[in-house]
Amino acid sequence: MSSSTQVKPTNSATGGGSHHQIVIVGGGAAGITVASQLLAKTSKLDIAIIEPSDKHYYQPAWTLVGGGQFKAEDTVKPEASCIPSGVTWIKDYAAEFDPDNNTVKTREGKQVHYDYLVVCPGIQIDWNAIAGLKEALGKNGVCSNYAFDCAPYTWEVIRNFKGGNALFTFPATPIKCGGAPQKIMYLADDAFRQNGVRNQTNVLFCSAVGAIFPVPAYAAPLMEVVKRRDIQLKFKHNLKAIRAESKEAVFDVTTDDGVQEVAIPYDMIHVTPPMSAPDFIKTSKLAGTEGPSKGWVNVNKDTLQHNVYPNVFSIGDASSLPISKTAAAIRRQAPVLVENLLAVMNTNSLTGKYGGYTCCPLITGYGKVIMAEFDYSNQPLSTFPLDPREERYSMWLVKRHVLPWLYWNRMLKGKPFEGDVLNLPGWRPSQT
Repeated sequence: MSSSTQVKPTNSATGGGSHHQIVIVGGGAAGITVASQLLAKTSKLDIAIIEPSDKHYYQPAWTLVGGGQFKAEDTVKPEASCIPSGVTWIKDYAAEFDPDNNTVKTREGKQVHYDYLVVCPGIQIDWNAIAGLKEALGKNGVCSNYAFDCAPYTWEVIRNFKGGNALFTFPATPIKCGGAPQKIMYLADDAFRQNGVRNQTNVLFCSAVGAIFPVPAYAAPLMEVVKRRDIQLKFKHNLKAIRAESKEAVFDVTTDDGVQEVAIPYDMIHVTPPMSAPDFIKTSKLAGTEGPSKGWVNVNKDTLQHNVYPNVFSIGDASSLPISKTAAAIRRQAPVLVENLLAVMNTNSLTGKYGGYTCCPLITGYGKVIMAEFDYSNQPLSTFPLDPREERYSMWLVKRHVLPWLYWNRMLKGKPFEGDVLNLPGWRPSQT
């Protein structure tokens, strides 16, 4: 969409109410993709998106920003240029849901009424859940790729590192892009070697969970990468505090004898903060109340329809879907949601089924990627005619160059995505 046709936000500060056929909460990857695909199917739909930010980010590239391979400014575009023409943009925060009366209340007090609701506001970064982190972040070696403003500092820390303890953490909560905490570690390890400081450096992966990756088929080659790089694994280490004055990271370590507190000194630390569903989701009637879905939008894992309110759907990071929270998962979820939402609108049975497909391009060094694709069964899949468990240069090219282009030019525009990678001019799937 050219800048001359950019969608302009409505001003919700005036109060009052509005009604739309379909209201989408969240204008990120999921919300924009769903809106675009809905309009591609039925152009006359009345759709509104509630989204407060005037910027849209391609977050999968932030690891590459932190690794010095991507410019931060190339991961952001104006939100207005991403929202499809014809969609009403309500530039405000969703604050409360009243699903019994088909209403969303915004932070500025506007009542937005709907016939059908799609909930995809993304995930909440809980920086404050780690004592001292917010105050320490962005200086003295404390970095994180999980924010646009912070990722460039990660590269500053890595390229200027002189040796010592380099810590990389993984929290006890679900997170977006579960492979990202170790991707930046492998890039840093390469940079340390290139800069001649690896011999005086201890690289530690401090993870709150007990495995390097939840899918065994991909965990095995990752363990080989760790062994080859002489990285120290500290499983069941959950970061709880940063002591910036003494440059110590404090962990709750789970052992057979219980939980004990351990402090590890750092010279640099890349923190993956705890995450959760946004607070306005947790406190709403749309959230699950027990089990793994507690606090997340409670939807059927196959149909993506809410388990209580049939006119509500959800995909993406805030949903209760038991799969990794990635843009690639959204790419497969969105067509199913669109198919089933239109079926409900036309009083037809739901035929769309999401099988849990997701993809995590596991960067294992500069020029090396394991393209980890899998589904609900945790079995490896592959879009490509290659063994997905192997490190490949070709998959690095896909991660670095192809996927960002496809995101901005295909996915967000609601255009067919399948097969695009294999059909790109000059693509050679046999390349390793």
